[in-house]
Amino acid sequence: MESLNATAVAVIKYPKGASIAAAAAAVIFVFMGIFGNGLTIIALSKCPKLKMQATTWFVISLSVSDMIFCSFNLPLTATRFIYEAWIFNDYLCKCFPFFFYANFGASLYHIMLIAVNRYMLISSYITYKRVYRPLCVIIMIAAVWLISFCMLLPPLLGVWGNMGLDVETFSCTILKKDGSSPKKFLFLFGILPPFLIVLFCYTRILLSVRRSKMVLRRIQETTGAPCSTSPVKKDDLRLTKTMILIFGGFVLCFVPLMVVNVIDEKLSIPTIHVVASILAWASAVINPIIYSLSSKSYRNAYLVALGLQHSANYARAATSGTAKTTTSDSGNAFAM
Repeated sequence: MESLNATAVAVIKYPKGASIAAAAAAVIFVFMGIFGNGLTIIALSKCPKLKMQATTWFVISLSVSDMIFCSFNLPLTATRFIYEAWIFNDYLCKCFPFFFYANFGASLYHIMLIAVNRYMLISSYITYKRVYRPLCVIIMIAAVWLISFCMLLPPLLGVWGNMGLDVETFSCTILKKDGSSPKKFLFLFGILPPFLIVLFCYTRILLSVRRSKMVLRRIQETTGAPCSTSPVKKDDLRLTKTMILIFGGFVLCFVPLMVVNVIDEKLSIPTIHVVASILAWASAVINPIIYSLSSKSYRNAYLVALGLQHSANYARAATSGTAKTTTSDSGNAFAM
């Protein structure tokens, strides 16, 4: 590997204001991400009602992925923009893109697991109960982590492409080796399939909910009798809407960076790359905000974890709510 001090290529100069903004955003996101994701992990893992749901364990694992990014990648990123250079050694320069891309993949695969989980719960509850048992959920989560990191082993080991310093942008990334890079392969087989699966699942969910509402409306118009789904089913739909927001936030954060990298490959306008990068980093910190704003169950769990709500009262409410019906995500015992 060439020395990180190589200067054969002219370094792209980012505007000072853009570099300061990027460094400040990275530092802020470090604290927000560690606090928010850490709180999510603690709150959800201690909540009796939420621990019964398979979705909860996918969310916890997703939060672990975001927390790794916030505690490892973002501090290095802040330093990079402060000094406008990579000041660390070759080893960290290889680790940086490995964890960056692996965590990106892990986040997307977790979102895919959540989407499939929501789709099966709403479309086929019998199949859902059979599939989402504790051991199966553990295997799914383990598979996500294994696939996400193993896909990055070829460039890490220098078998296909390489991981190192792009001197021009003073960033550590996946580089070409012998004119070849696995980036297109990673996009086609690592990013595109789960993205399409998520789109399929949520589209089918929205169509199914719309169809059910139309059927209920016709029944009500014909019979004059009020028709409604059970409270727990409504909770499932609300949680599904929250997870759709999580996917939407992920897309809104990362699509600008992908578009900018395509339309301005030579970084002729460095500032837009900085803005797009900041948006991409934000994907690791917005999830706890979305949870707290859109899900009452998650919000209550946060309040209990922060000591702002009495846990005994919340546990009683959760227990009585769960006992009303078994046709919900809490049907399986996930006492992990």
